[in-house]
Amino acid sequence: MKEQQERSGILSTIYYSANDIAQMLGISKSGAYSIIRKLNGELESRGFIVIQGKVSKAYFEEKWYGLNV
Repeated sequence: MKEQQERSGILSTIYYSANDIAQMLGISKSGAYSIIRKLNGELESRGFIVIQGKVSKAYFEEKWYGLNV
């Protein structure tokens, strides 16, 4: 149980979930999943490994806000 919580904590520090994006942007959860699919598709085409339903915080912020983290 503790190991699972630690893993979950690590993921939450480097990835946004659909719930996170929906809340930040004030959109529906399905809209957030659509954004995640698009961004993950871009990352996959560049050879990165992605996690379905989550997107890298750094990549999201770069693409959405124009921040180069």
